[in-house]
Amino acid sequence: MVKAVAVVRGDSKVTGTVTFEQESESSPTTVSWDITGHDPNAKRGMHIHTFGDNTNGCTSAGPHFNPHGTTHGNRTDDVRHVGDLGNLETDGQGNAKGSVQDKFIKLIGPESVIGRTVVVHAGTDDLGKGGNEESLKTGNAGPRPACDSSLAGTQHLRAWFQWWIG
Repeated sequence: MVKAVAVVRGDSKVTGTVTFEQESESSPTTVSWDITGHDPNAKRGMHIHTFGDNTNGCTSAGPHFNPHGTTHGNRTDDVRHVGDLGNLETDGQGNAKGSVQDKFIKLIGPESVIGRTVVVHAGTDDLGKGGNEESLKTGNAGPRPACDSSLAGTQHLRAWFQWWIG
């Protein structure tokens, strides 16, 4: 079992954790989140971005992780970026908690998401159905008020995972 935890925060009140767990390279990954401080009763996009770099805040993370060169989509679509996690749904206090199984996200193997950046967006992800070019790239999910700072770009965490999996 490989486990990774992203601690998201930024220049906003949005904070929380996103946890990834995978048994083997061929098994799906369980993605669990507990996010607070967002807009109440809203849908907000969440993605894994390509670069583990937060030197200029969450914008340094680059585009969605997309090793197959596909268009943006919903987490449940067969054609989507690996990093497309869809929308979080917040409650009346702006908190989101949930868990899903994902067959595209990997912690083990050449397409591992370890060392990349998890971003929680300020807007609703249109899931690639917005009818414009930006929708097919980003889902028009808007600004990046919070991203991880423990998983992204930290060599000590990557070394820890290499030790953990042997």
